[in-house]
Amino acid sequence: MAERPSRQAPTSYEARVVHTEQLTPHMTRVVFGGAGLAEFSLEGWADSYVKLLFPPAGVTYPEPFDIERIRAEYPRDQWPANRTYTVRNWDAVRGEMTVDFVVHGDEGLAGPWAARASAGDSLHILGPGGAYSPDPAADWHLLVGDESALPAIAAALEAMPQGAVVHAFVEIEDAGDEQKIVSPDGVAVRWLHRAGRPVGEALVAAVTSLDFPEGAVCAFVHGEAGFVKELRRHLRLERGVPREALSISGYWRLGQSDEAWRAVKREWHAQVEREQEQAA
Repeated sequence: MAERPSRQAPTSYEARVVHTEQLTPHMTRVVFGGAGLAEFSLEGWADSYVKLLFPPAGVTYPEPFDIERIRAEYPRDQWPANRTYTVRNWDAVRGEMTVDFVVHGDEGLAGPWAARASAGDSLHILGPGGAYSPDPAADWHLLVGDESALPAIAAALEAMPQGAVVHAFVEIEDAGDEQKIVSPDGVAVRWLHRAGRPVGEALVAAVTSLDFPEGAVCAFVHGEAGFVKELRRHLRLERGVPREALSISGYWRLGQSDEAWRAVKREWHAQVEREQEQAA
């Protein structure tokens, strides 16, 4: 779900729900397919993502769907809301795309939609994009995230070469949210149970106390912005991890809506980077 800015008009696709599956109490899997995905493809990033578009209630758009036309002709409050999600899996043979959604009741937009979704429902999507895959030249790999980063971490684990040295930490609420993930021999996710503690507290403790292996690390740290900022500082300043070896992003921020966070996210990350460069 790490985003790259693009100057080109985004490509849109219509994705129809094939089926859904309740993976854990707080995660729902939606498999999309249909003729609208016939031209869809991925470039191979482990964190490949798409933007799911949700029209405001009562608003319809002309066909064929054209996001640039909508933005040019419709008032802003009638533009579709977008939410960025990792492509958990793309089956090119079947033309099916799997997306896993964190669901906390009626909180948010995409989660409740996924919880109610059924076969035949459709969404328009934009993308795909991507920025991270495990570096085969790295001596070892560090994967860190909360539930929002779990799909990308799972995809990264599945993409690891045999024999890779990996430390993977995922913070979830409790044991009921653990998932079975395919990973290289000897690699296991360390599930950290939040159990009511602040988001990211267990992740920060786990990474700061980790005995780092020798050699160059390729690190992926994504999730709630507060703990991401703390671990960015730790990895850059205290562990000396070079910027180019880090894929790090705040997917969301406690106390802010998705729209409010996205409005300031780019500048927030830039400011954090400036502060840490000055402290180095």
